[in-house]
Amino acid sequence: MKYGIVAFPSKKLQDLANTYRKRYDPHFALITPHMTLKDSFDASDEEIKSIVQQLNELASKHAPLTIHASRISSFFPATNAIYFRIEPTEQLVVFHKKLQEKVPFGNEKHTFVPHITIAQKMTASEHDDIFGQLRMIGVDEKDIIDRIHLVYQLEDGSWTTYETFRLTGAE
Repeated sequence: MKYGIVAFPSKKLQDLANTYRKRYDPHFALITPHMTLKDSFDASDEEIKSIVQQLNELASKHAPLTIHASRISSFFPATNAIYFRIEPTEQLVVFHKKLQEKVPFGNEKHTFVPHITIAQKMTASEHDDIFGQLRMIGVDEKDIIDRIHLVYQLEDGSWTTYETFRLTGAE
């Protein structure tokens, strides 16, 4: 089965992202707005038991994540995805690194760029037009994420939560 690890922002930030995703993201119905902490990976039922233990341990040591969506950016020319850029604070970078060490499944497909996707799978001209408009609007939202989620993919391509882990530590 295919799994991933994500953090869902507050309803306020999700609602803001969804104002764009409804129009510009074909994955709108597959998963709510999120910050990917670990790209999708395959794991067996036995491996998932171990991953759940590792995530419980990690969550018990780390404090809630303070995030700041500071601007609208793009992965162009690699892809035509547009996103809310989350400032890569030391806390977030350290948490991501420890997560990769604790859950060494799958390969990181990209360098970790904390973000919440708001538009993707557009033509180049659509991307240029929409990106220009959204950059002028901008974003400046701070949030605290107090839990992470192990999610899995259903047969229809949508994602759902397998287990949730509260960040309750001091780091």
